[in-house]
Amino acid sequence: MSAHMHTTNKHYRVPNTTQSKPLLKVAIDVHLSRYVCATQEDGSHPKPAQRFTPASFLYWIKKKLEQRWQIVSCYEAGPFGYVLHRQLTALGVTNYVIRPRNWDEHQSRVKTDRLDAQHMLNALDRFVAGNPKALAMVQVPSETQERRRSQSRLRQSLRRDLSMIAQRGRGVALQYGYRLKGVWFGPRNWPRWLKSLPLWLVELLTPLRQSALFLYQQMRQMTQQIEATSSVSKPKGMGSFTEQILDREVGDWTRFQNRRQVSSYFGLCPSESSSGFRQQRGGISKTGNPRVRWALTEMVWRLLRYQPEYRLVKKWQPLLLNSHTTPGRRRQIMVALARGFGVDWWRLRTGQTTAQKLGLKME
Repeated sequence: MSAHMHTTNKHYRVPNTTQSKPLLKVAIDVHLSRYVCATQEDGSHPKPAQRFTPASFLYWIKKKLEQRWQIVSCYEAGPFGYVLHRQLTALGVTNYVIRPRNWDEHQSRVKTDRLDAQHMLNALDRFVAGNPKALAMVQVPSETQERRRSQSRLRQSLRRDLSMIAQRGRGVALQYGYRLKGVWFGPRNWPRWLKSLPLWLVELLTPLRQSALFLYQQMRQMTQQIEATSSVSKPKGMGSFTEQILDREVGDWTRFQNRRQVSSYFGLCPSESSSGFRQQRGGISKTGNPRVRWALTEMVWRLLRYQPEYRLVKKWQPLLLNSHTTPGRRRQIMVALARGFGVDWWRLRTGQTTAQKLGLKME
């Protein structure tokens, strides 16, 4: 699971702690074979961190629930997904998955699991006390949404592996003075290289070619499977694969309350360093979802070609075609187009507007 994920506290309510049950707060530092947990009972002082195995931790939670504790817990999102969250929720625990962060706020350069759990517990205590900004929540997808997203992410991983193997083959050939161009491992190009390369170099490249061909076939098959699930009406220039990338990464378009949250999730907002009367804005923050950002910026070029009546294309195209526009300014315009279309697509998917109002030609 990527660390670049949308976080918002608008969808999460501070738990009701006015019940008769005593409140137990648990902050969990999750690892493969052990959990390090810091706990606090009601308003008492935090207790020293404890270590559990995954099985013993769930057993301990069940015991606390039998003792009629109301439990609120949290842990950082990471490579172990949302299994623990679903286990705790099924038991009746109010659990929050939060964005990973550096808990060493004072730059003491001392980092341990115990200290991380204690700092996490302090933030959880502030959140329970009524400060919604103390924790940055991660949107937990349903199991179906998580599986669909994993499929599209796996396809992108295969693409990266294919690019790496193809480049490795080019590097081997270049080492001996031969330059492989294009999709050198493909069935159309490979026979031509067989004629121009020495036999010993062909033998070196054959394992790489076989691996590249296998990955290419797997990637193509997954692409077809992903595209086949696209069922919504799309603007001309927006392919089924791009639509599915956006849909699978977002999961639920109604999760956003306003356009600022949408832009923040895309990571297409400008960075800022301002203080007093000094205001300085830099490049895009890139703190959102990188897969969505890649899909949007790639699609912008197709919008310029296939959507001449789209409101943002009509707004920015004259500047793009102006010979006096600098390359840096053109990049800024493309980012603005990507951010604006992302917001418009969110409005379309949630029924806030229509394609006709935006000037989009639908397929």
